[in-house]
Amino acid sequence: MNKLLEKVKAGLKKAKFDNVDLYEWRSSIVLTGRVNSWDEKIQAGYIAANKGYKGVVNDIKVVGAKTDEMAKPDIYDNSLEGEQFDVVIIGGGITGCSIARELSRYNITIALIEKEEDLAKHASGRNDGMIHPGIADKPSSKKAHYNIRGNRAYGKICEELGVDFQRPGSFILFNSPISELLLPILMVRAEQNGVDGYKFFTRRKVKEMIPYVTEKQFGGFFLPSAGVLSPYKLTVAMAENAVQNGVKILLNTVLLGFEMEKGHIAKIKTNRGNITAGVVVNAAGIWADTVADYATDRFFSLHGRKGVDAILDKKTGKYQPAIMAMPDLLSFKGSHTKGGGLITTPEGNLLIGPTANEVPTREDYSTEPNDIDELMKHLELNTKLKRTDIITYFAGIRACTYEEDFIIEPSSYVDNLVHAAGIQSPGLASAPAIAHDISKMVCTILKKTKEVKNKENFNPKRITFPELNKLSLEDRAKIIKENPFYGRIVCRCEQISEGEIKNTLHSPIPVLSLDGLKRRFRIGAGRCQGGFCTPRVMEIMSEELNIKLTDIKKKGAGSEILFNETKENVSYSDKKLKTMLE
Repeated sequence: MNKLLEKVKAGLKKAKFDNVDLYEWRSSIVLTGRVNSWDEKIQAGYIAANKGYKGVVNDIKVVGAKTDEMAKPDIYDNSLEGEQFDVVIIGGGITGCSIARELSRYNITIALIEKEEDLAKHASGRNDGMIHPGIADKPSSKKAHYNIRGNRAYGKICEELGVDFQRPGSFILFNSPISELLLPILMVRAEQNGVDGYKFFTRRKVKEMIPYVTEKQFGGFFLPSAGVLSPYKLTVAMAENAVQNGVKILLNTVLLGFEMEKGHIAKIKTNRGNITAGVVVNAAGIWADTVADYATDRFFSLHGRKGVDAILDKKTGKYQPAIMAMPDLLSFKGSHTKGGGLITTPEGNLLIGPTANEVPTREDYSTEPNDIDELMKHLELNTKLKRTDIITYFAGIRACTYEEDFIIEPSSYVDNLVHAAGIQSPGLASAPAIAHDISKMVCTILKKTKEVKNKENFNPKRITFPELNKLSLEDRAKIIKENPFYGRIVCRCEQISEGEIKNTLHSPIPVLSLDGLKRRFRIGAGRCQGGFCTPRVMEIMSEELNIKLTDIKKKGAGSEILFNETKENVSYSDKKLKTMLE
């Protein structure tokens, strides 16, 4: 038995994992056997991690554990049978869509397949939208490397895509006078990682910048490069710009497996038929290890870490100009989470969170009362905030490796497979840099069989539509004169017009659900959470898409709002004023 294996075995024995077996496979360590709880399985995985192996494959069974299967579209046809592409990207999250846009700079054919009816349905649409400054991760990690590069790229990218992006900066608040002794350590970490523009603020200076900050703070480490944006808006914007530059986005298309020939992916099996690609990019989020397994290249396992965030009313935004967190720095070592805090948003809402809990499920986004209770400690950082300011909450599941780092590399055993896996926080901040490097890897493989050149007519600017709530009264009047539908406000909370809804329904990527509209311009995201506007939005969708009201879904298959008609269906636009008065 070699030294690495002995090291892992000794660690498991010390933790009394007597029913866990292990063996080496290629450059990874594989764990098998049985344990009594999910926490034990996770603990065993971390014991085996970072011992010198490339990855940990955790196949330990948990007695009585509930896990979920991958949700798949209930569509099977041959509409894609025989289609050929230079590149097929698996996964429609921020990583996959960023890669699609980056690759669209070249004269190659590209398809992105996404198993859901829309993009950003999982982790990319279920996070706080923070562009981390890059101080949290180890200097030697891929996380730290890609975080800094991605952070610096966002100003230009968001300007090109027409996505709101702000840099409010982030405070790491000290919770005691003794915590200030850790300032030199924070400064060294910031310097090692290449964080831009960090500084120390005294207790008084923090108070001057944020008047309602808790009196329990004793100064803070300020990171001005921290940014915020809408993660789902960004994902859609990346994809729309990719489509403008020739990429095909194939929704409701799920990967079912590969046909392998001598270490090469010969066919990509989907529910819409078999397709081929010169290179396959694995950007499948929480299911990336399953995709790797299809290609006989599962050298890592992913496990889900659920994070719950609460959303506060827009009126709270004026009480806090910067992101704030107060982690317990003295016991932070070994933690797998940044701790959460109060995060600003471009729209004005404040977010609280996230929590961080290991879960056996991969697509279960349910929340529990104790999740909200856990978030309340962050609410205390701002004296103006109260629990009744919460308008809703949501959960997301991060795709974590046991090494707690990204996997950004070509496969060592499959000649046309590239992995972009294990993308958890700071994955959003890192996406542009990851996309840049993955695209270079893809082009290197393609150049072995074809000429790859820059596309002369690549257009980095996305086509956008006017957003009424961002315009002056004078500009609003001009827009309404040109398009009267902009004069009909449908969503009062977010000040969204009928014109914006109509434009969005005919955007480059199909919008087939209420949540799909919400991801694009926040209709239904206000205080009433769609209570006022939903009926009219559904009528507009029915008219514009020529579908029945009963066919409109909230978020995909099985989420129909209406089940059948109870009276004659008369659209709002056909009603006469006298009928309404009657």
